[in-house]
Amino acid sequence: MIEVKKISTKKEIGRFIDFRTRLYKDDPCAVPYLFMGECDDLDKKKNPAFDFCEAEYYMAYKDGREAGRVAAIINHKANELWKQKCVRFGYFDFIDDVEVSEALINKVKEYGAAKSMDTIIGPMGFVDMDREGMLVEGFDTMATMHANHNFPYYSKHLERLGFVKDNDWVQQLVTIPDQVPEKMAKITQMIGKRYNLKAHKLTKKQLMGDYGLRFFHVLNKCYKDLYEFSELTDRQIKKLVNDYLGIADLNLITFIFDENKKTEESPEGELVGFGVSFPSFSKALRKTKNGKLFPFGWFHLLRTLKWHNTDTVDLLLIGVLPEYRAKGANAILFDDLIRWYQKYGFTKALTLAMMETNEGVLSAWQYFEAATVKRLRSYKARL
Repeated sequence: MIEVKKISTKKEIGRFIDFRTRLYKDDPCAVPYLFMGECDDLDKKKNPAFDFCEAEYYMAYKDGREAGRVAAIINHKANELWKQKCVRFGYFDFIDDVEVSEALINKVKEYGAAKSMDTIIGPMGFVDMDREGMLVEGFDTMATMHANHNFPYYSKHLERLGFVKDNDWVQQLVTIPDQVPEKMAKITQMIGKRYNLKAHKLTKKQLMGDYGLRFFHVLNKCYKDLYEFSELTDRQIKKLVNDYLGIADLNLITFIFDENKKTEESPEGELVGFGVSFPSFSKALRKTKNGKLFPFGWFHLLRTLKWHNTDTVDLLLIGVLPEYRAKGANAILFDDLIRWYQKYGFTKALTLAMMETNEGVLSAWQYFEAATVKRLRSYKARL
């Protein structure tokens, strides 16, 4: 017997989060997501996405035992921007039982229909900065806290339920070279002189102040045409700055400035591009107790953040304004970051999930030894 219950209490949310960790406890490639971060994302008082989103959470039980979970999400801002009526399904995990997956999807469909939606898409989070897409290739590659990881049977369930592909993302594993590729170094030097573009590091004080806001406003411009993206609000930006930039190793974050456009407020020039990376927390998270910081989880994450005790760096965000992308500004970005990766002893870089149609970003890896190791897919169906 399958039963699906709406959940809302703090204790129920904790079980909702922990269900995935328990489901993947024997998967050698899975990592628990950071429990505190998951709690904040699902909390309607703490997540600023709820300024324009609404959601409900469900747990499925088979014969009285936990068997699956899902979130039904409506992002009204994205729906308005993309002229659609979509309900999203996210946080979608379940045992290999099609009755369970179907019961969960049906709950999302019921929720969407009651809100006058006509299409269901997912897996998607509240906003584009959340994890999105279902893993369809790369099950034997170590997961990260920034991307979805799931069993191979997930996609088979969705396809059996009538879902079809809506979008694909790929992730590439890049070998960090011993030297910056000669061609890239020459391009960096040439366009730097020709267009007066320079790579800069910013201080924590700058990022926690006006520059953090400027950075995400540039991100909004760079990502505006990407799948299901909706512009980040200042409240969302403030949370992202506090949660991520506030703890980051700033040597692993590079900004590109157009020094032709210096002003009193911006003596470096106009901010036109960025690259944000973190040491991979995958191994550290596997040493925590279900992604929880206490009692000793914080120590493993701190060691990775401060002492880089991993051979892999996660390249999370890349963006260059279109008019500067055409000038080759990406080369300046990678030239700077690679030198820091070499200094810290990283040998591999896992890229962010990139849309398979985004040739501009995908072509950036032409100078390196790189291979596609993961493919994630979003699905859609009519209600």
